[in-house]
Amino acid sequence: MAYIKRAAEDTIARLSEMFPVLLVTGPRQVGKTTLLQKLAEAQRSKGLARKYVTLDDPDARYLAKQDPALFLQRYSPPVLIDEIQYATELLPYIKMSVDRSKKKGDFWITGSQIFHLMNNVSESLAGRVGIVNLLGLSDAEIYQEPSEPFQTAPAHLMNRLPVRTPHDLNEIYNRIFKGSMPELYADETIDWETYYRSYVDTYLQRDIRNLAQVADEMQFYNFMTIVAAHTSKPVIYEELANMAGVSSPTAKKWLSILVSSHIIALVQPYHNNALKRVVKMPLLHFLDTGLAAYLLKWGNPEALEKGAMSGAFFESYVFSEIYKSYLNAGKEPPIYYYRDRDQKEIDLLLYQNGVLSPIEIKKAASPGKTAIKNFDVLQPVTQPEAFGGLESLKVEIGTGSVVCMANDLLPVNEKNWYVPVWLI
Repeated sequence: MAYIKRAAEDTIARLSEMFPVLLVTGPRQVGKTTLLQKLAEAQRSKGLARKYVTLDDPDARYLAKQDPALFLQRYSPPVLIDEIQYATELLPYIKMSVDRSKKKGDFWITGSQIFHLMNNVSESLAGRVGIVNLLGLSDAEIYQEPSEPFQTAPAHLMNRLPVRTPHDLNEIYNRIFKGSMPELYADETIDWETYYRSYVDTYLQRDIRNLAQVADEMQFYNFMTIVAAHTSKPVIYEELANMAGVSSPTAKKWLSILVSSHIIALVQPYHNNALKRVVKMPLLHFLDTGLAAYLLKWGNPEALEKGAMSGAFFESYVFSEIYKSYLNAGKEPPIYYYRDRDQKEIDLLLYQNGVLSPIEIKKAASPGKTAIKNFDVLQPVTQPEAFGGLESLKVEIGTGSVVCMANDLLPVNEKNWYVPVWLI
């Protein structure tokens, strides 16, 4: 099976030189192990032989859980330990090992179920672990083009034009429908529906049953489907609970499981003292549009593009591409959204270095100036009076973007630009 070069390779190499432990986490089957084994091969060619062990192996798992010290004698560093969540008993022993050796990059570990793992990691390995969140393939990885965190500045976008390939509506929706799983791109003979059916079965039977203590798998599957139908919408727990036939606390718990296992992301609303009417609900996005399409029984890209959820899938696709562009660079995505009690919305906001950059997402090829009509609601954050006259608290409004199906990068006005979706 062909290896697809990942945008996070440089980030992983950098963090491995900074920390004794490297943790690569993310959903199942996004290529965590394949990526690390590829990098271990490169190390081997330079004379560094890294052992490999997976805790999917029952014998290795038994040894790790029953006698962690003996396990680390057998698999001494440098080592790659796969699926660490199955034997978190190892973590205190890994801590002792790295505290003795002080060597960078001694342990590479992977984990699919971050909701079960992170407490143990933070307690045992604080200050000793570099964490990379790896999701499915981005467009930059699929088309093998340069990847960098998305910025709305015109100069940044201009520089991307020569290195990105334009794609039309049909190509974009083929990509949205297919999703982001590397195996679907490395082997074109794999059947899409069979693949996602197997993926969901594995997720429910192994991750959910074993680690999340969900009693009714079919009810959780139904909940996943309801959440997929709410992609790109604000979260209303009571509504999700009523539709799934569960209590609001259960809906909240199950949604947190989907977040922590990287099936969905919740985008927090942007607010400060200058914006008085902002709602506090997070916004929900499915991170793999192919998985969402499978759950909702869309049969092909053409039906999805013409269907009632066409715009919602387009928004979640754009969000996930921007989100992954930051994760692959080892950065926390600085992404928010805006919605107020007057129903005014801005799909995404990037907030960096005191600059707030609004982003509207439209499937249209020529959205018109109405696409930026809500950007003015942000003006109060630029006025010191809104913060009691404190100049240091005001925020600058950066260049705005309308990410859409336009054929070229074009200005809407002097502060806002139409950005083709293939350019993000």
